[in-house]
Amino acid sequence: MKFARLKVRGQDAGIEVSITQTMRERMRGLLGRDSLSSGEAMLLERCGSVHTFGMRFDIDVLFLDGHQRVVAIHHEVKKRRLLFNMRATQTLEMPAGATRKHGLAVGDSFVFEATS
Repeated sequence: MKFARLKVRGQDAGIEVSITQTMRERMRGLLGRDSLSSGEAMLLERCGSVHTFGMRFDIDVLFLDGHQRVVAIHHEVKKRRLLFNMRATQTLEMPAGATRKHGLAVGDSFVFEATS
């Protein structure tokens, strides 16, 4: 897994992002975790759909296109849900409420600056 800092509108958003690199990491995602801290997120590359079956907490789901622009946001997604977006090439999962807290919106362009 790689790690990066999320930049939005040229500013560090204060969010540490875990970036999946393998199919196995994408398949596991956040399953088995009890939570995400408010300054944490997971980026699933080559991923336009997610499910929350087996999740222990609610999440915000942001779908990104090939230019890392936000094309859709789903707030406070509950357990046992399936989401997909035909335009998405990546999916960013954050703790429930984090997108509103950080003022993220459809149309925002993201930059993931490598930290390791």
